[in-house]
Amino acid sequence: MIGIGIDAVNVQRFRDALDRTPSLRSRVFTAKELESLAGRADSAPSLAARFAAREATMKALGVGLGAFDLHDVSIRSRESGAPELVVTGRAAEIAKAQGVKSWLVSLSHTDDTAVAVVASN
Repeated sequence: MIGIGIDAVNVQRFRDALDRTPSLRSRVFTAKELESLAGRADSAPSLAARFAAREATMKALGVGLGAFDLHDVSIRSRESGAPELVVTGRAAEIAKAQGVKSWLVSLSHTDDTAVAVVASN
């Protein structure tokens, strides 16, 4: 393992931020992510978990906010439904320089808290 990161997000605070700033959705999440969650009655918990994955990826790489664009990290669902981390752009460059060859990600949420764990190998 090269790095590991974890992040937790308060779902209600994240929902409030989305309500206050509607452009936040497109600034943080890729079109594919938003499209994949479009049919949900309440996408805030899933979006909060995906945001936590971005933060956990920064921690796994040992970098802070601003080291790469938030669109450089996204989540897609495998056929099984399991989440898969997608790393592109500057985040991929940083990962390559560190010797990262693969990623593991786990997402979870309750009504109150969303959590993501990211490991780089």
